[in-house]
Amino acid sequence: MNCPKCGGEIHLFDLRPNCKHCGVNIMYFTQHEGLVRDAKRTELESAVARMVVARIKAAFIGGKLQIMRMIAVIGAVCVLMIPFIGVHYTLPFFDKKFSVGLIGLIQSFGDGMLMKQLDFVKSAMFSKIAVSEAVVLLLFVIILLIDLLIFGAFCIGFLNLTKTTKFMKNMSLIGAAIALATQIAVIVLKVSVHGSKFAAMSLGFGALAAFAVFVLMFIINSALLKKGIEPTYREFDPKRKELLKKVRAGEVDLDSLTLPVFESEEEREERVKALEEALRIEEEGKEL
Repeated sequence: MNCPKCGGEIHLFDLRPNCKHCGVNIMYFTQHEGLVRDAKRTELESAVARMVVARIKAAFIGGKLQIMRMIAVIGAVCVLMIPFIGVHYTLPFFDKKFSVGLIGLIQSFGDGMLMKQLDFVKSAMFSKIAVSEAVVLLLFVIILLIDLLIFGAFCIGFLNLTKTTKFMKNMSLIGAAIALATQIAVIVLKVSVHGSKFAAMSLGFGALAAFAVFVLMFIINSALLKKGIEPTYREFDPKRKELLKKVRAGEVDLDSLTLPVFESEEEREERVKALEEALRIEEEGKEL
């Protein structure tokens, strides 16, 4: 093997810790190089992590609008628990309720009413009201899917702040239109099935609540796009990210970089303060 500093040849059975040519401690000399290399890589990789955190903050808690949007997204799911429409089936020895809404559908699945709806569509007594109920249920499922798409875009919004905000804005507009159409359909269907002897339909306001939340989300996302939601990065972090890509691609040799690789005036002051504090602690330890 050769000395890492002077390149002098060291015999295989020469177990001395120091090079016989230049006297350098072989283990600590290579360890220092490794630590320097690790420090450079850590600086570059920490910049990438800080940029991700900055994007997450900008997407979720970067301002009042972002916080309001988060509340609206959660609210869009919560309003689906409000019934859109309810039906009370009444026959001798049979008295059941079915409502279109998250809670109502879960209850109906548990007591078997959800599965009976297909039979009710074919039934002479319940066909008209069951078909009306199926129309509202279909519209409810569409609104639920829109909510899931908006929620998914919100969760991954930090990956591309502008595109996801535009997507949420457009989906909110579509959702508002469908929710309003659903509420109108609920009113029309209730009037059309009025007078049934075996079932009574009751109005719900879940669609109207969903419409209000969708409109709120549309306004918030429009305001965010107008205001701009780009995160604020620490100085030189974007350059560190680009340099790390080149290092990983083999275009730049990590050993050829200086330490620190990039340093702003603020970072230099922080480093000097940390060094001075470490020296002060060391001096106090010596005095004791």
